[in-house]
Amino acid sequence: MTTADDRPRAFILTGAFWVICRGPRYLEELAERDLKILVITPRSFQGRAEAVRAGSEGPAALIDEVAYVDGSLDKEASFNPGVAAAAADWRRRYRIEGIYAVGETLVEPSGVVADAFGLPFPGQRAARVCRSKYLQRLFLEAHSPEVRIVPPSERGSLDPEALEYPLVLKPATRHSSSGVVAADGPEDIAPELADYPEHETLLIERKVTGPEYSVETLTQHGEPVFASVTAKTTTDTHSRAFVELSHTVGADGPANAALLEANAAVLERLGFENGITHSEWRLDPDGTPRLMEIAARTPGDGLLPLYRLATGEALEPQIVRTALGEPAAYPRAKRVARQVYLEHPVGVLEDVSIDWPGVAPVWIGDADLWPEIEPGAAGEGPALRALFVHKAKGSRLEPLRSSDDRAVVFFIDAPSIEELDDIEARVKSAIRVEVS
Repeated sequence: MTTADDRPRAFILTGAFWVICRGPRYLEELAERDLKILVITPRSFQGRAEAVRAGSEGPAALIDEVAYVDGSLDKEASFNPGVAAAAADWRRRYRIEGIYAVGETLVEPSGVVADAFGLPFPGQRAARVCRSKYLQRLFLEAHSPEVRIVPPSERGSLDPEALEYPLVLKPATRHSSSGVVAADGPEDIAPELADYPEHETLLIERKVTGPEYSVETLTQHGEPVFASVTAKTTTDTHSRAFVELSHTVGADGPANAALLEANAAVLERLGFENGITHSEWRLDPDGTPRLMEIAARTPGDGLLPLYRLATGEALEPQIVRTALGEPAAYPRAKRVARQVYLEHPVGVLEDVSIDWPGVAPVWIGDADLWPEIEPGAAGEGPALRALFVHKAKGSRLEPLRSSDDRAVVFFIDAPSIEELDDIEARVKSAIRVEVS
């Protein structure tokens, strides 16, 4: 039996397995420090994860152990026992030097483990509140839209005629826009309510119709190391869903100062200590930022590749440094970068092609492992960096109701926002999505 001094040094990554492997820089950074890499992920990823790990190449080959835990996204704290059990087992065999939640699913139990092990983490309040939309409304009322919290026991007594419209229905514990819909009148409420599981807590919020943004902040010892605003477009301008269609990093906007100020006040209220946050905002007609939600983990979609395109440097190494208690720093953007998801027709995906020199579609496949996107030089002209297809040929493409329904995405960057808008239009016209 090993003694405490003999235990190998290790680091725990938690979240969806494909999200962890999508950002291989985490794995590479940890491997370079000779840390054993331990992964906790929901059991639903086990089949795909084991198939990927069976290969001898790729980032997954750097992972030493994987623990699969049971739970459900729409049931609060359901993953906590499994995460605690896995962490307790590993503590007996390893010296755990850090833990980080790459994805949304396991943010709360990761915070509990970090607190128990005395490791750098967001803080108990932040880890708990950032995982619960109704707790965010309770703690962050000054920055939130008007809201009614509907526990499962009160859903049957809800009177749609007594509500003020337009409004937004949100499940309190999910992510990726799952279950979030707009309602323009009482007739829209009943069919939506019937689709939510009986045990799920709901939020009924005043709909904020202004443009959407996010703020990414890297914090260490309670002080911001880096903060930046991302501009977004979403499907709610022409749909009842709220699926994100584009993200733009590095642009100077008139709302940036107000968004950064409001975000700083939110982090102070949460007592945020160490890690990265991804907060989502919309603007009221008078320009006041209203918090949609805040997450205590890596920003999703392609925001990490976008930050690398905009600054020339990867953000993941600094996130790892923060989780290990090492000094962190990150530069400001030198370029503007954008990720664009295409709205596709409904049907069976036959093919995706593009008429663009030097660029071809990359079919990601079931493993959903993204190739690394290399940045250009600061003074380089507008460029298309990558085109990814997330669905396999023969897949059924459905209407966009959550982020998981998106199929085709491309990445571009440019010296200015005007040049970025121009290349986006040209790339869109060059892509062909064939659906039968």
